[in-house]
Amino acid sequence: MANIALIIAGGVGNRMHQDIPKQFLTVNEKPVIVYTLEAFQNHPQIDAIAVVCISGWEEMLWAYAKQFNITKLKHIVPGGDNGQGSIRNGVFELEKHYDPKDLILIHDAIRPMISEEIISDNIRVALKYGNATTVIPCAEAMIQTDDGHMSVGSYPRDRLKRSQTPQAFHIGDLADLHRRALEAGITNSVASCTLMIEMGEQIYFSAGSEKNIKLTTVEDIDIFKALLAAKRAEWLK
Repeated sequence: MANIALIIAGGVGNRMHQDIPKQFLTVNEKPVIVYTLEAFQNHPQIDAIAVVCISGWEEMLWAYAKQFNITKLKHIVPGGDNGQGSIRNGVFELEKHYDPKDLILIHDAIRPMISEEIISDNIRVALKYGNATTVIPCAEAMIQTDDGHMSVGSYPRDRLKRSQTPQAFHIGDLADLHRRALEAGITNSVASCTLMIEMGEQIYFSAGSEKNIKLTTVEDIDIFKALLAAKRAEWLK
């Protein structure tokens, strides 16, 4: 059975306020997406990589794959109108090439600090239960609001999880889920795990990390650089 990483790089990154998409921003002389690709390239259980890529950057992505020796990159798929559309495009394309029982690990291109341990646990849980969503505990107090300015209550944090990626599914199951969602008129779910829940399905948890950050703002780039520096320091020991 094959494990295929589906990297979602179809967004423009408006909140970053940069001239190029955030997944292609260069940090320490390497594009963000390359850090992400390298994590899956180097993982022994990942057999192939596909990328859903923002229009106009496909050739650049192939060039980066060649430059940084990402030999597992096999497919580049056009992005969709939103996140759900991009994932659907990728899933429907991979369905043509792989067995329905093969695993697909959907991961944000802008989570470049993904670790081998997180990928391994995602695969383990998905093989055991049929799907897996990477999560971390909710450490902060959760306050409810109606208007964004004042509280209307609080919510017990031990009943909450913060979802990350990767999120793993059998390809056949996920393709069927997206077909059913289209029939139901659900076209803008924020993640595969939320789409599963909206469609009445159960999801199972694998272990994430606070370091598995999503680069959404310029401040996140600062945190990413600090994490990279800390990682290099560990290697020097």
